Amino acid sequence: METQALDPNNTDMPSAVLKSEHKVILRVLVVLDRLATRFENREGFEREALGRCVEFFRLFADACHHAKEEDLLFPALESRGIPREGGPIGVMLQEHTVARRHTAEMGAALDAVGAGDTGGEGRFVDAARAYIELLTNHIYKEDNVLFNMGDQVLSASDQESLCAKFGEVGCRAFGGKSKRQLEAIADELEVKWPA
Repeated sequence: METQALDPNNTDMPSAVLKSEHKVILRVLVVLDRLATRFENREGFEREALGRCVEFFRLFADACHHAKEEDLLFPALESRGIPREGGPIGVMLQEHTVARRHTAEMGAALDAVGAGDTGGEGRFVDAARAYIELLTNHIYKEDNVLFNMGDQVLSASDQESLCAKFGEVGCRAFGGKSKRQLEAIADELEVKWPA
């Protein structure tokens, strides 16, 4: 089997596409952390901005990014011998499930706040903290372990096919928004809530 030469600057590799998306997700995680810290420091609960974060995580991180991994990358890796059960793919899938639960908790807490339940603010921050920790570690494991394994076992043909399929996914709408519109949410949040 012909494998792709490792080149971290090669944007034609599925791992490079996914790592690039990880960078966008990490930017919004930083904003979420800043906003959670503001609440913890009694500087206010920025409901609108937090809602934008949740929207981004639901649509970009999950519907777009995790879907590429679950529907395209992970099956390709399994076909090349990386196990799901008892292996890294199973761990990543379980973490995706937990991440969805935390995102749902954040959304429910925001709804509660909107209905006048100030206790929802604390529940939101608890879920946000759990999500930040989970996703930060998850991204590290994918970038530094799983994707490297994939780069070793996927053929050049596998890589090319996955990138083409990733491009098709990237052309879809997620909650009525394009991938570029979702990336713009990250840009807007960073500008409004800088370090």
